[in-house]
Amino acid sequence: MLSPNGQDERISPVRQQYLEIKRQYPGAILFFRLGDFYETFDADAEVVARDLDIVLTSRNVAKGHRVPMAGIPHHAAENYLARLIEKGHHVAICEQVGTEPVKGLMPREVVRIVTPGTVVEPGLLPGDANNYLAALVQAEGRAGLAFADVTTGEFSVTELDGPAALRAELLRLAPAELLHGEGDPPPDIDLHASPWTAWRFEPGRCREALLAHFKTASLKAYGLETRPLALQAAGALLQYLGETQPAALNLLSGLHAYSLDEFMTLDGEARRTLELTEALRGGPRGSLLDVLDVCVTPMGRRLLRQWVSKPLLDLNAIHLRQAGVAQLHAEGLPRAELRGALRPLGDLERLANRVLGGSAQPRDLAAIRETLAALPDLIGQLGGLSAAAPGLLGELSPCAPALELLDAALAEEPPAVLGHMGVIRQGYSSELDEVMASTQKARDWIANLEAAERGRTGIKSLKVGYNKVHGYYIEVTKAKDDGNLPAEYIRKQTLVNAERYITPEMKDVEAQVLNAEERILEVETRLFRELCGKLAGGAAEMLAAARALAAADCLAALAEVAALNGYTRPELLADTTLDIRDGRHPVVERLLPGQARFVPNDTLFEDGERVRLITGPNMSGKSTYLRQVALIVLMAQMGGFVPAAGARIGLVDRIFTRIGAQDEIHAGQSTFMVEMVETANILHHASPRSLLILDEIGRGTSTYDGLSIAWAVIEHIHNAPKLGARTLFATHYHELVQLAAELPGVRNYNVAVSEEGEQVVFLHKIVPGGADRSYGIHVGQLAGLPRPVLERAQQILAELEAGSRQAPTGSPPPATQPPLFPAHSPLLDELRALDVEGMSPVEALNILWEWKKQFGE
Repeated sequence: MLSPNGQDERISPVRQQYLEIKRQYPGAILFFRLGDFYETFDADAEVVARDLDIVLTSRNVAKGHRVPMAGIPHHAAENYLARLIEKGHHVAICEQVGTEPVKGLMPREVVRIVTPGTVVEPGLLPGDANNYLAALVQAEGRAGLAFADVTTGEFSVTELDGPAALRAELLRLAPAELLHGEGDPPPDIDLHASPWTAWRFEPGRCREALLAHFKTASLKAYGLETRPLALQAAGALLQYLGETQPAALNLLSGLHAYSLDEFMTLDGEARRTLELTEALRGGPRGSLLDVLDVCVTPMGRRLLRQWVSKPLLDLNAIHLRQAGVAQLHAEGLPRAELRGALRPLGDLERLANRVLGGSAQPRDLAAIRETLAALPDLIGQLGGLSAAAPGLLGELSPCAPALELLDAALAEEPPAVLGHMGVIRQGYSSELDEVMASTQKARDWIANLEAAERGRTGIKSLKVGYNKVHGYYIEVTKAKDDGNLPAEYIRKQTLVNAERYITPEMKDVEAQVLNAEERILEVETRLFRELCGKLAGGAAEMLAAARALAAADCLAALAEVAALNGYTRPELLADTTLDIRDGRHPVVERLLPGQARFVPNDTLFEDGERVRLITGPNMSGKSTYLRQVALIVLMAQMGGFVPAAGARIGLVDRIFTRIGAQDEIHAGQSTFMVEMVETANILHHASPRSLLILDEIGRGTSTYDGLSIAWAVIEHIHNAPKLGARTLFATHYHELVQLAAELPGVRNYNVAVSEEGEQVVFLHKIVPGGADRSYGIHVGQLAGLPRPVLERAQQILAELEAGSRQAPTGSPPPATQPPLFPAHSPLLDELRALDVEGMSPVEALNILWEWKKQFGE
């Protein structure tokens, strides 16, 4: 047989077994169970040793032939798995199966494959976010997307038009793993992509996988008959789970087909610049989610993240959430009591799904029992919320049958994992009680042995102990061993300061106890599996309760934040109203130092207003103002309260942002190119119901080019029949204020500044009118520019503002580009002087010919 490096070797049976299994999983690291260790060999061992920073050793597999080997302890596998999964590896877990060797070799098989999207271990999962496995199919400009969380049972599909929509949805979901066909690459997004053989995505095969999984003859009820690409993605995802994590298939009991039209669309740029779930500098601190997430349960934190990422477009759904928040906001003490009752609950959603998936441990069932025991009181506390927002919490049942079963079957304080006695409550199983009773006398004898032997020998330091090597023993310190020990004591082990003994009677009783313990573990394990099976029958009821508790936690969190920060309930309308009174930025106001107070601003789009042109100094708060308007709209459509004295907001279908600039060197795009691509995307996809947040369009190129582009963009937004979106446009091009006189839907606003001598104070207040200065030199002074630079800049600015046609002293020759808006034009002057009514056609043609020669170049 050939080894992986091509050498011929006479290998051991274990090595042969390893190679046969490894051939079945070439794309995964194989954790091969040998005793108390998972061992890896060959190239896998080199990868594991490098990525886990553990020792690379070797193992003799044939005479004169050794192979690389690296191992990790079985009990510590979860920690090492987490590090490998984080690096994008797939790991096949190969366990010993059975208790007896076959032809001298313990049988082994891969029980599951751990990938970034299929982990179920609590220590490997983010508690406050979903861990999605997604599958993607693309064809003719459209995409089918399916995703599932195997820890919560969520399974959804959609179809999308164009790469922009696909990219935005993938950025929203942030799947831990994206499955795609070989030769069908996904968008260039920073996520773990797993290519899979193309035939797995074949439509007929995917349809059969779905029909078999849901045990149905048609997929019409699941919304897949009209979504062929989504059908392929969902079928491929099921097949992948069948190979990597088959137990997880039990969790996917339903399928939700959705459309992007149900939610506000937010592309990747909007999510990034508005800092919805992550701040620009990285991490959650400084994000909107960081402000809103005061949830007290893991279920609530995951759901609130979804609410932030998917603002609603349905007025009835928004009003229902608002009613729930309002009810809890109005009653501070009941809200505090509700949050206090929710805080100690376990993660019922993931706990119930572990039961369904067959991975639950005794401590998981204890957590379920504690959570279910709290449900009756919680249902009473949630009565007012259910009445204020009927249907919002779904069906919240006390799950009495499951609680009664757990109370009867599970021990009061069970061990954390199976393999230790004490899982099943006494009295639940007569079979187990009989086994326990049969050994009770032997257990009592062992328990009383130490006191009896101390009394018999007179040695007060005598101790009875137990270890896995020698079993039960009697230990006596050497100072007391004076030769008067009973004759039946048999020396078993010598330590530095003590001797250990056994007696024939002790060994007889030990055999009874150990044999009984083995029998007890066998019975308890079987009873525990049966208990999980019975609980699985009521898992749907528990999951419904988990979803209701998560929603209640989210509503209570939004109400708590609103009460603490002075938020108000906005009015949502079906038109294009945008009226915000004393609006504030929810994140910035919370992060202000000391006693500093945030300066609120109004945003009122009056009749006919479409573009609000905002000029003003650097560092005066223009960008903060732009972002706060977008965040207030988003928070309103989440169903929450907003940081404003009042707000009336017409539903926004999409929020577009063009704020800041960054190079995408890896894509061969400069700062200005990125800016233009994003601006083009906005102009092509915005609608009259959109909200556009545009900051410094055109600043990445020359002044004249940038000003021209900014001018044309505003005209297009204002005039295009399918646009006319509500737009906030911040700029330093003061020439743009002329547009307000030419376009009826453009209004000028600026950030107020107070000047006292050389002192400039930014008031951070948005007021009507245009600004004529940017105060850039003042900002440079605040930034610490050297005084000579500031003085020279002030000199040059004074000369330029004086209208000097000569270049400032000591500066290079001026550019030859003519002014964009000249005061006089020879062509226009001649045109005004023409006597059109007294001119013959021939004269008119002659004049046009002369103009062509004179001005045509």
